[in-house]
Parts: sequence; C-alpha cells; structure tokens
Amino acid sequence: METDGAPRFERFRDVLSRRQTKVVGAALLVIVVALLGWLGFEAYSAKSELEQARENAQQAKEALSDGRVEEGQRLADSAATHAQAANDATHSLPWSIAAAVPWLGSPFETGRQISGVVLGLASEVLKPSAQVGVAISPDKLFEGSRLNVRLLQENEPALSKISADARRLEAEASAIPEPAYLSVLGRARTEVQAQTAKITSLLENTALAARLAPSMMGADGPRTYFMGFQTNAEARGTGGILGGFGILHFENGKPTVEALGPNTELKGPFTPLDLGPEYAEQYGFANASTDFRNSNLSSHFPYAAQIWKSMWAQQSGINADGAIAIDPVALSYILGAVGPVTLADGEKVTKDNVVELTESIAYQRFPTDQTARKQYLQDIANAVVKKMTGTVESPRQLLEALGKAVGEGRIAAWSASPDEQKLLEETPLGHAVPADSAPYAAVVINNLGGNKMDYYLRREIEYAGDGCSADHRNTTVTVKLKSVAPDAPLPDYVAGANGVIPNIPFTMPSGSMLTSVRLVATKDAKILSAFSNGERIPVFTGTERGHPTFEIQVAIPPRQAGELVFRLSEPTVPGEPRVPIQPLIDSVVPSVQVPECSR
Repeated sequence: METDGAPRFERFRDVLSRRQTKVVGAALLVIVVALLGWLGFEAYSAKSELEQARENAQQAKEALSDGRVEEGQRLADSAATHAQAANDATHSLPWSIAAAVPWLGSPFETGRQISGVVLGLASEVLKPSAQVGVAISPDKLFEGSRLNVRLLQENEPALSKISADARRLEAEASAIPEPAYLSVLGRARTEVQAQTAKITSLLENTALAARLAPSMMGADGPRTYFMGFQTNAEARGTGGILGGFGILHFENGKPTVEALGPNTELKGPFTPLDLGPEYAEQYGFANASTDFRNSNLSSHFPYAAQIWKSMWAQQSGINADGAIAIDPVALSYILGAVGPVTLADGEKVTKDNVVELTESIAYQRFPTDQTARKQYLQDIANAVVKKMTGTVESPRQLLEALGKAVGEGRIAAWSASPDEQKLLEETPLGHAVPADSAPYAAVVINNLGGNKMDYYLRREIEYAGDGCSADHRNTTVTVKLKSVAPDAPLPDYVAGANGVIPNIPFTMPSGSMLTSVRLVATKDAKILSAFSNGERIPVFTGTERGHPTFEIQVAIPPRQAGELVFRLSEPTVPGEPRVPIQPLIDSVVPSVQVPECSR
C-alpha cells in the first residue's frame, strides 16, 4: 500500500502545486491590473492637475505683469495647489515603478520632472513674486511725479533671489529629456520649457530694473542725462537723426527737464572723441564724433551716447552722467498713458497724431522756414516733456507704455558708470551690439540723401540658415524695402537729395530714397555673394565691435520696392539667433529660420 500511495501523493502534490501557481498567477495578474488601473488614474490626475497648474501659472504671470497683484496672488496659490497634486501623482507607487522600467519608463520620468519644474515655478517663483508685487505695485511706486526709488532698493534682494530661482528652474526645464514615446508629454515638455524661459526673462528684467533704477534716478545723489530726440524720418543707426535735445535731471526719483533745444544749438566746433581705431576706420570719414548729423551712424548706442555727452560737455561745461534717446513713436505710447497735450495756439497733440505731426506735417507746414519748424517741434517737445514729468495719474499705464517703447528699442540709455553700463547692456535699453559670438543679423539703415523720406520706408527682414551638423553653415539674410511715398509733391527739404555731394553726376526722381543698408553679421561670418533684385553686386566690408559688416547702397524711387539678399557662411555656434530691429517708423517682426545649436 505504501508503494501504491506514493504515486497518489505525488499526483496530489502536483495538482496542489498547479493550483497554487494558478492562484499566485491570478493574484499577480490582479496586482498588475490594479497597478495599471492605479497608474492610469494617477496619469489622468497628473495630466489634468498639471494642465490646470500651467494655465494658472500663465494667468498669474499675466496678472502680475499687468499690476493686478491680488489676482496674481490668488492664481499663484491655485497654480501651486494644482502643481503639488500633479507632483504627488507623479511620485506615487505605480508611477515610481513605471518610471524605473528601462525605455518604457521614459515618459513617466519626463512627466515627473515636468511636474517638479511646474511646482517650483508656482511655489518658489510666482508666489513670492506676488508677495513682492504687493510691496512694489505701480500705485505704490509712484508718488506724484516721483518714483519711489527707496522702495525698489528695499525689494531688490527679494527680486534678485526670485530671479535666481527662476534661472535655476529654467535650467532644470531645459535638462528634461525628450520622452521615448508619447508625443503628448513631448509637447508638454516643450511648452513648460517655453513658459519657464518667458517667466525667467521677465523676472530677470525686473530684478535688473530694481538694481539699476534707484542709482540712475538719483537715489544716491542727483543725476544728469543728455536726452536726444531722434527723428525717424531720416534714418540713422540707432533710429533717426538727432533732431533736438534736452537735459534730464533726476533727484531721489523725481525727474525735471531743462535746456530743451533744436539740434542746431550743438554748434561746436568740437574736439573729436576717440572711440578706437575700429570706429575711426568705419565712421571717421563722416566726422561722426563732431557733427551731430552723423553722431549715431552706428547701431551701437553707447557710441552715440558718448559723443552726445562729449558735445554737451564741450559746449556747456556740464559733464552728464549718461545719455538717453527717445523717438516720436515712443512719445505716442507715453501720450496714450498720460493723455494729450495742448499747445499755446490750442492745437492738440495726441497719441494718434504726434508721430505724423513731428515726422511729416511739420515739414509740410514749414517747407522753407526751418527756424519756425524747429520752434514748432520744440513747442511740442516742451509740452510732452512737461506732461511726462508731471503727476502720474495712471502709473500702470505709464509703465506699460515705457516697457513697450523699450522693447521696440525706441528708448535707449547709456551710463557713464561702468558697473551700471554693464547691467544696461544686458537689457533692451542698452541698444548695444553684443560682444558674444551667438548668431546675429542686424540690418542697419542710414539715410544718404539728406532728406526725410524714411517716414515712407517699409521693411521686411528674414534670417534663414542651415542646420547644426557642420562646423560652418550657410545663412541668408533677405531685406525687402518699399517706398509708400504719396503720389503728390513733397517739399524739397523732405524729398530732395540734399545730402548728395553736388559734384557727383548722380540724378534720381524727387522723393527717392538713397539708402545705406548695412548687415552686422555673426562674428567670423564670411560673405559668399550679395544680390540686388536678383543681380549680383559688390559690397563694402567693415567691422563693428568685432562683427563683420557688409554694406550695399541703393536708390529706391517713390512707390517702388526692391530686395537685397546677403548669402553668408557662418560658424555653427551655440546661442539663440538674434535679429534686432532698428527703431524706424514701421514696426517689423523679422522671420527667423535659423536653428538654435547647442554646440
């Protein structure tokens, strides 16, 4: 019986083992299904919470930018709550298990890093930004016409810390890997990177303003600046020819303006200013450092600023602490914030007519009486400046107007203090040709005809290039220029060719533009060829702050258009491609099709 029982026992044990295996398998299956269900729930939760957090973060940024501080606080709190929920979901047990699986876990690891960045953005950047915003809201920053520079100084450390935290989070966002699959997470990664970069840029500019504004606006003692009014109707490298000027004073945040005058009051003779051999070679022929008409041929504003400072010091004996440039389009933005002004004869100057009055109508109203025209323009400048430096009724609108003008390069500033100037050149206010080697294409227009026809100039600019695989790549800069001059006679002062040397046998129709088009290119770029309306042409070469320059001179008859093409070979270098836009009458959005390289 023992021999008979043994097989039955073995069979029983096999059956039991198979049943145990099935039970264990079933249990494991249940666990896997449960984990997958749990993971699905956490994934849905993370996705919805993350989307809500990002939306609230964007809304908080917009509210804080607009000065809606209380709304910004509420939205920042909401963003932090949703971001924490998303972060909890991406650190749950099933998510952690999934993230640990090679390749298959790639999207889960990406999702975890995205949620961490968004949480940091909400809790470490937006929430403290809202708290600082309460302290330095526009309504608190302005006291009548005075900017509360002490308040900015007190909050600068907090703003600098927030800016540093934002930079760290931007670096973390940039390091998030592309998921192996799941394009939805790939898109979320790209959107978070872009959102973080924008918020970081805004906060860095705010922190820089808090560091710069107090000292530049007289917190540590009175400051004096030469303020140049640029006339875009006659193009120059920094915008337009110097049409008039004023002396701007700041004391403890309060501005006052005096000595407003036309450009002809800068009589000279002036001793030339040495700005280095490169500058002398490029602009010495035009007596740029002694003739106000050519003082800003270069697009590098610090050159023009130093020349203006030198001229004013030689003429008045006053050594200014810096220089500021502003144009009529910027004045239109400011008048939109502070309201219109009325001249002595009852004429109203508004945001809608100030550009046309100063850049066009003034020349038609006074076609031959230059003294009367300059007085008229000075009357407008006096009225606008008085309004600007008076009591600020809507600080928020004024800051928005100034921000828009600065963003378009229509207000530029230079400081004689090296430390301040170094900071200024990190902002759009610096209007500087950069010293770095990242991709760069600045198209600089200078009027060669000595007329005011650039009021009718319209531009299109495209910068396109190959990929990043080789050490060098081909790039193309295309510039389209168009005249929208009216089909009606214009005063000779506007439409003539007063800047052309009389002995040169050169004629063109009245109202034509005679224009220098200079491309300031990426460092070490080489010109391969250049074309004007499809025809190959030679170029003048030079150097600007270490950047190669390529110049073409063209004539554009009234109501005609043309196209210039620069074909280049550039080093393949890291950095975002930049196409700064010269502030003229038209507003240009360049087309940039140059891939950003990482090496």
